[in-house]
Amino acid sequence: MQLWHKINANVGGRKGEVLGNENFYKFAVLLPLIEVKDELHVLFEVRAHTLRRQPGEVCFPGGKVDRTDDSPLKAATRETCEELGVSENDLQVIGELDYLVSSFQSIVYPFLGVINKDTTLSHNPEEVEEVFTVPLSYFISNPPERHDIKIHVKPDESFPFHLIPNGEEYNWSSSVLPEFFYYYKDYVIWGMTARILYHFVQLISEQ
Repeated sequence: MQLWHKINANVGGRKGEVLGNENFYKFAVLLPLIEVKDELHVLFEVRAHTLRRQPGEVCFPGGKVDRTDDSPLKAATRETCEELGVSENDLQVIGELDYLVSSFQSIVYPFLGVINKDTTLSHNPEEVEEVFTVPLSYFISNPPERHDIKIHVKPDESFPFHLIPNGEEYNWSSSVLPEFFYYYKDYVIWGMTARILYHFVQLISEQ
């Protein structure tokens, strides 16, 4: 049957993705480790205050996955090199971390990497205000502060309540989004960056 042929051709052996991901914004970041005075550190950026999105916030190197990027990994390494003024030869990617899917139609692909300790960093001032590092042991010994954001569903005025059970009394699901806060000197690390960092620390703390 022609229909079976289409099913097998289009679905057989297919690897699933996030439903509707073709309409999502896709970003990739690198959680960079670097050795400082014989101790492993995590490297962070402070976003330039002239940027339109999240100026002055602490983040990891990274950015939007462009159509010219072969993969999210390529985007993460490209953005890291552009923002820190290093070459791909200065980076070693160790592996993938769990990706984040936000309620704002975006997917973030994080990777763990190492920057050669002898590399000279020359950050791009148009994107990066400053670069700083924190000993990895600090995050292992100092769990983040957690605050929750409650997310509720609110249909718009044109929603066809008459088509669903219980109509306007329908019991919509709600959820809680944890937000983590790390404090180091005068820096506040929170948001997506803190969530990725927390995930990484949890991974290396597993027995």
